[in-house]
Amino acid sequence: MVLRFTGEHTQKVDGKGRMSIPADFRRALEAGDPDWTSGQPIQCKLIYGDHLENALQVYAMADYDKLAAEIEEMDEDEDKELAMQVLITQSETLTVDKDGRVVMPLKRREKLGLTEGELTFRGRLSFFEIWKAETYAEVVTAAVQEQIKEKAKGSTGGFNPLRLVRKK
Repeated sequence: MVLRFTGEHTQKVDGKGRMSIPADFRRALEAGDPDWTSGQPIQCKLIYGDHLENALQVYAMADYDKLAAEIEEMDEDEDKELAMQVLITQSETLTVDKDGRVVMPLKRREKLGLTEGELTFRGRLSFFEIWKAETYAEVVTAAVQEQIKEKAKGSTGGFNPLRLVRKK
């Protein structure tokens, strides 16, 4: 069974950058770290590229390795150079300890607009995002609510999200 990053979780980060990765996200990170064994730290990749604006992305090592291989296979052009910069150069390895905690570097927390406080973890299947909780509510939650309202207009019985996937 392939483990994916799904759901929304709110966690706290303290002034030293310590935070817990949600348990189900840890299971997916463990499954995606080929070097991980029970009781040992988990390695994952944090992407903080400028393209992300208000969020950070975290990939399991196996998924990040696939992404890096795709970039290596690209033709040498501006797209490859940009992909290298925002997905490879603007990334770093994080270590999740055996208790599921990680230290988020100050520069990355500052990108989110906080040094301590509440964060929202957003599952995106092959990776997850980390947002300042307040920004997530203002940007993501508000946008989704607006899209749902728009899709529900003129529909009997309201909006059914399965119609987005199963277009028959």
